[in-house]
Amino acid sequence: MKEPNGLYTGTPEPEKVDAFMRSLDHPLSDVVAQLRKGLLSFDKKIGEGIYWNAPTFYFTGRMGHFGPKEYKRYIAGLNLFKKDEVRVILLRGASVKDPTGLLEGDYKDGRRLFSITSLADLKSKESAIKDIVLQLVRSMN
Repeated sequence: MKEPNGLYTGTPEPEKVDAFMRSLDHPLSDVVAQLRKGLLSFDKKIGEGIYWNAPTFYFTGRMGHFGPKEYKRYIAGLNLFKKDEVRVILLRGASVKDPTGLLEGDYKDGRRLFSITSLADLKSKESAIKDIVLQLVRSMN
């Protein structure tokens, strides 16, 4: 049987993200670095790893049993496919209140996302991002 990964067990894997960041060749790598720093600072129970070929952030606190494909710990994953933006995917984004309208998409699986195009854009959205992420963390406690 395959060993459960950090996203399933809630075990942070910052060394994998550090290695990824050292080799990241993306025009917005400064945005990725600042976004990473911010997400990790919002709550001490947020950990990170590399899943889906990019940094992924998840809850590291105690949780009941769940299937590995349920991604109940999942907070946010980065999508770095586009070179002019960093997309942030929230698999459970539909479960949060978003009075600022930051979140985009109306996917049947409950996913929502938002994009960051520069450090200035990230700074302008930081408060809304923090509010959304903390709602997700509170829903897991």
